[in-house]
Amino acid sequence: MPSNQNRDNFIDKAFTVIAESIVKVLPIAEKEKKAYIYYRDGLAAQNNGDYSEALENYKESLILEESPIDRGETLKNMAIIYMSNGDEDLAIETYKKALIENPKQPSCLKNIGLIYEKRGRYAEQSGDYDQRDIWFDKAAEVWIKAVRLYPGGYLDIENWLKTTGRSNIDVYL
Repeated sequence: MPSNQNRDNFIDKAFTVIAESIVKVLPIAEKEKKAYIYYRDGLAAQNNGDYSEALENYKESLILEESPIDRGETLKNMAIIYMSNGDEDLAIETYKKALIENPKQPSCLKNIGLIYEKRGRYAEQSGDYDQRDIWFDKAAEVWIKAVRLYPGGYLDIENWLKTTGRSNIDVYL
């Protein structure tokens, strides 16, 4: 195993031990602790590429979790799995649910835009320029929101918005 991977595994394990210790001593309701454990197990499974186990754990976490911020994070992770599995419609739907829970997640907006932009490129390759423009406009709409939430964080998107003429002067306001 490469030394970087050993170090990363050590850091992951150390973080898990510390996080579990904190959860045990903090005055947190049992329901919230269980939600966290399901989330943590889901994240570990996702990092190991076991997406079906990750989704099962995330769904259990959502049943128990009450914090909108934590629910939004869980939904975002589920959407990432759907996106990587090629289920883009479910990914978009799940990203939107994540944004309802926590509207300040620019990465959800960024990823929705990536799907729209990809669909625009496919339409362009097919010669359907009207559909291309529809998809690119949708991408621009969500990307402008992402850039406003995270200015300077998505330079490639900011560049795309400018070069395609889809940004307006108040994109950063």
